[in-house]
Amino acid sequence: MSQTPYERVKTARDSQRPTGLDYIRNVFEEFLELHGDRRFGDDPAVVGGIAVLKGNPVTVIAIEKGHTARERALRNFGSPNPEGYRKALRLMKQAEKFGRPVVCFVDTSGACCGIGAEERGQGQAIAENLLELSTLCVPIISILIGEGGSGGALALALADRVWMLRNAVYSVISPEGCASILWKDAKKAEEAAQHLKLTAEDAKGFGVIEGILSERDLGKKNFYDRLGNILTRELGALSRDPDLVGKRYERFRRMGVEWMER
Repeated sequence: MSQTPYERVKTARDSQRPTGLDYIRNVFEEFLELHGDRRFGDDPAVVGGIAVLKGNPVTVIAIEKGHTARERALRNFGSPNPEGYRKALRLMKQAEKFGRPVVCFVDTSGACCGIGAEERGQGQAIAENLLELSTLCVPIISILIGEGGSGGALALALADRVWMLRNAVYSVISPEGCASILWKDAKKAEEAAQHLKLTAEDAKGFGVIEGILSERDLGKKNFYDRLGNILTRELGALSRDPDLVGKRYERFRRMGVEWMER
């Protein structure tokens, strides 16, 4: 029996679900982590660096939640601060300089909304990522592996290809946040999830993503090997495209238009 949208949200939040670091350690042969945004500090909610995929260098960036309570507290429950987004952008610009493709793994309920984050320019950091990603001259693939919440997820998902795992979710706001705003009652989160159209099938239908990845053997070697092969094939095709930035621009310009014309 298929899951309801809110059941999908709960699945996406499961603490035993593979996190960004699990993908980095199992999909890529090597990984050298790089730290800091060169402005304020290092955000543990965003992990990034240089990796090797089937013998080819890539830049990989992941929003990391952690599995245990201690890990999740250390990673701020996968809610990046501005320095996390600035670190990601620094690594992406470095990738552009050296001609490396970029692979992002997204899993966040949203950017950190604390006072410190706002004081350090959270909105500006996300906006700068969107602006720079729109013209980055190397292939970008983003995969939503769990939660894809609001601008906190979009800041790493303005890509040439955006994929979602079958039980991942992608939404402008969490069901609880939506219910609190619309009905002043977070207990109506299940109803909100139904209206938010946040499942992978919804996103594919709206043209927000290109593909839905099977969760068969999730977390096992076969799963990671299959994903590595898909990434290698797709990055190779994108690297040969002479109009990469133009097609990325058109991809996002089309969003909403095709749905409105139906």
